[in-house]
Amino acid sequence: MYNKAILIGRLVADPELRTTPQGVPVSTFRIAIDRPFMNGGERKADFLTIVCWRRQAEFVCKYFQKGRAIGVDGSIQTRDYTDKDGNKRTAFEIIADRVFFVESKAASGSTAGRTEDFEAVDDDEDLPF
Repeated sequence: MYNKAILIGRLVADPELRTTPQGVPVSTFRIAIDRPFMNGGERKADFLTIVCWRRQAEFVCKYFQKGRAIGVDGSIQTRDYTDKDGNKRTAFEIIADRVFFVESKAASGSTAGRTEDFEAVDDDEDLPF
């Protein structure tokens, strides 16, 4: 048996970092994944819920915002719950093992990594390796 999901999409909202009562960081967010156009048809997208835990949750909340492209590597899980009207429902979620950048910082409009963020290195010194 094999359960693997590799997705690339755009965040539909800024991810938010929460903490479980045990102090474990968690972030749940949704991404939109465009479907291919079919014979000049209407543009459609799938909206999938992603759940990140611990360091991945902190990473996604620090570096990603609404509209930013994101890559997700994880597995599909289902969760049963009862809605506010008492109906039994099933939620499908992607539990992320890894999230990653799929576009440059310049393409996303981020100011992180600007030239002035780096320190100049003296070329006259010997390298430490």
